[in-house]
Amino acid sequence: MSVVILGGNECMERRYKELCQTYRCQAKVFTKPAGGLRNKLGNPDLMIFFTGTMSHKMVQGALSQLKGQDTIIERCHTSSLSALRGILEKHAG
Repeated sequence: MSVVILGGNECMERRYKELCQTYRCQAKVFTKPAGGLRNKLGNPDLMIFFTGTMSHKMVQGALSQLKGQDTIIERCHTSSLSALRGILEKHAG
């Protein structure tokens, strides 16, 4: 399963990826708005928005990119490892 995480804490990026690997998921993490984000998202199975740490513009750009795809979208206000674990447990566990 491919996972894209938008938002979250920059210092936690490596831990997000490691947790995704324990659930046998390939993860891309974008903690900051980056140029050309549309080209980097790809076609993930699951997209996770950590809404407490990302801009509204970043959410809207990602949602418009995913329009018409079968991507599961999860929104979570907190960007903790336990929040991510709960989402992965629900969809990949």
